Amino acid sequence: MTVLILGATSRIAQQVGHRYAERGHAVYVAARDTTEAGRIAQDIAIRHDVPTASGTFDALAFASHRALVEHVEDALGPIEVALLAFGEMGDQSESERDFEKARRVIDINYTGSASIAEAIARAMSERERGAIIGISSVAGDRGRQSNYFYGSAKGAFTLYLQGLRNRLNAVGVQVMTVRLGFVDTRMTFGMETGIPIASPEAISEAILQHQSKGADDIYLPKFWRGIMGIIKTIPEGVFKKLSL
Repeated sequence: MTVLILGATSRIAQQVGHRYAERGHAVYVAARDTTEAGRIAQDIAIRHDVPTASGTFDALAFASHRALVEHVEDALGPIEVALLAFGEMGDQSESERDFEKARRVIDINYTGSASIAEAIARAMSERERGAIIGISSVAGDRGRQSNYFYGSAKGAFTLYLQGLRNRLNAVGVQVMTVRLGFVDTRMTFGMETGIPIASPEAISEAILQHQSKGADDIYLPKFWRGIMGIIKTIPEGVFKKLSL
């Protein structure tokens, strides 16, 4: 079985790659940083003695996405699991001043994600098997002034995955949405919060466990489902006055 890891320079993506390799699966690693992707692929191969390959993935290079899927399958065989773990939070204040920066955040987190997911879905639906794992965020559950460009893009991606899941269910392809809370990554570095920050190792193991059980839409860490459930019930008249 071939596992495609997109956005492989993230700590979560790397750990997911290792977890699947531990189970004997071939792993293709793709990221904007081709050199780093190659290093990660080599590390996985050495540690777990499985076939690996690496290449370039640019979420904004929409026209290249279908060719990438074909290249991966030529190199390692049919993609059985694809992890979409790339994203960019951006700087909200900069995005408010310069919409081109906001557009980049939107296109990486939503447009690029939908583009590559469609290319993968096309291949999987023809074989009537496979699993697509999309990394979204709890930030997409409700718009907040501190990150509404990023949050709205992730919210759109969550909704897209829901529709894709509805479409592909009939042909036996799993689509799993992972709504992440705070995880110890570059995005949360230096963040002060009273809410526990999960480790990439724990998150990667949970992703594999839920995917193997055929899960649809999960929150990780799981307590975020309750937190966001409360936040979503706050009346808009109250919520708009909060500094979040």
